[in-house]
Amino acid sequence: MSRGDLAADLFLGVDGGGTRCSVRLADRSGHVLGEGIAGPANIRLGLDAAFASVMEAAGQCLVEAGLGDAAFARIGACLALAGATEPTELAAARERPLPFRHTMITSDAHAACVGAHQGRDGGVIVAGTGSVGWAIVGGRQYRVGGWGLPLSDEGSAAWLGRAALRQALRAYDGRVAPTALLNRLLEQFGADPYAIVRWASAAQPADFGQLAPLVVEHATQDDAAAVGLLQRAAHHIDRLVARLVALGADRIALAGGLAPHIESWLAPRTRQHLVAPEGDALAGALLLARAEAAAGVEA
Repeated sequence: MSRGDLAADLFLGVDGGGTRCSVRLADRSGHVLGEGIAGPANIRLGLDAAFASVMEAAGQCLVEAGLGDAAFARIGACLALAGATEPTELAAARERPLPFRHTMITSDAHAACVGAHQGRDGGVIVAGTGSVGWAIVGGRQYRVGGWGLPLSDEGSAAWLGRAALRQALRAYDGRVAPTALLNRLLEQFGADPYAIVRWASAAQPADFGQLAPLVVEHATQDDAAAVGLLQRAAHHIDRLVARLVALGADRIALAGGLAPHIESWLAPRTRQHLVAPEGDALAGALLLARAEAAAGVEA
C-alpha cells in the first residue's frame, strides 16, 4: 500500500509476537536510528491492542532518533505481525489507517525467514510464544503449523507451559510421579487445582509461555517431567523441520525466544540442516519495507 508518490527516506521494521512487539528504525544507508519495545502484537488476539503496541514502540524509535511525529510521513514500514497469515485478521489490519508513507503487513515468520537468509532461499522455525515453520523456495512461500495454541503451535513456549500445567494436575491426581517442577507449579497456585483451572480458562498464550522458563530451568537439573516435556517439544520441532526440508528448504534457521533452549534437544537429522541466522525478523522486516517502498514509487 502506497501513500503518495514520494520515496520514503526512513524505514521501520516491526516484529510483533505474542509476548512483545520490537521495532527498529533505520535510514537509507541502513544506519539504525532507534529501537523500541512494547506489548504483544498478535493481531489474532486483538487488532486494537496489536496496533497500539506497534505505535507505542514506533514512537519510542522516533524519540531515540530525535524526530517528531511528522517523521511518520517519511517512513516506509513493514509490520511483521503474528496472526497476519489469517485472511480475516489480515484484511482487517490492512484496512486500518496508519501514518506511514508506505506500509506492508506480513507475518512475523515471513520476516524472520527473510532476515535469517537475507532474502535468499531457506527456511525458519520460529519457536517463541507460538511456533511456525516458514520457507521461501524458488520464489514461493510455504507455511507449516502455527495455527494458534488451541489446535497447533506445538513445541512453542505457550505449548510447553500449558503441557507442564497438565502434568502438574496429573501429579496432583497421583497419575504421574511428582517432581520438583510439578511441585513448583502446584505451589504457584497454592496447591489448589481449581485455581489452576480458573487461571488457565482465561490465560492467553503469553501467559502460558511465561511458565516455559521453569521447564527449561528444571530440565538442566534432570527433572524427569521437565526433560520429558522438552523432549516432546523438540519432537514437534523436528517434524516442522522435516516438512520444510521436504518442501525444498535445505537450510533451516531457528528463531524465537525458546529456540536456543530447545536446539540441543533436537534430533541429529534435524541439526544437520540447521544454519545460524544471518539476521533477525527486524532485519527481514527492514528489507521488506525497503522493497515495498521502492515498489510503491515505481507503481
